[in-house]
Amino acid sequence: MSLANKLSLFRILLVPAFVLCLIYYRPGELERLRYLAVALFVIGVVTDAVDGYVARAERQATRLGAILDPAADKLFLVAAFLSLSLIPTLPQEYRLPPWVPIVVISRDLLIVFGWLLIGLITGDLQAQPSRLGKVTTFLQMLTIVSVLLGLSFSRFILGSAMVLTVLSGIGYLRRGNRLLNFSGGQK
Repeated sequence: MSLANKLSLFRILLVPAFVLCLIYYRPGELERLRYLAVALFVIGVVTDAVDGYVARAERQATRLGAILDPAADKLFLVAAFLSLSLIPTLPQEYRLPPWVPIVVISRDLLIVFGWLLIGLITGDLQAQPSRLGKVTTFLQMLTIVSVLLGLSFSRFILGSAMVLTVLSGIGYLRRGNRLLNFSGGQK
């Protein structure tokens, strides 16, 4: 197994530890768990960047990696957004409104099902994230870190991330429609 794939698997294994930190976090008495959650999330973000770099630079891109890397990203982000919305013991300043994970999960489901549909129809399962999609993912990651750190501008980052989440979802819909119309015209 390539180093890039091992980093993706490592990122997946970080998810339960991150969620457990938030579940057991209590202001004052177990404050270190919130900081540990932030550290685990940042490690996940860094390993995401590193595994992409390693896969390209070392020519370790594999079919497994093409599935593992985005799956690890989606899993970590969805778990983080759900945790920050649903864990009732989190203080209000670290909580996200319930509509936030709905928007994030809806976009991710749209991407995954669209990718599968295009793959079934065209036979090509290669997924290429858009630039807007990459910026959206970055802002989503920044949202999680800024909310957990209690930064005063975290709501602005959240709002920006959610607007880009919707816009990138629309962009992926349009892109998928073009791909399906193009491949349909080829037959």
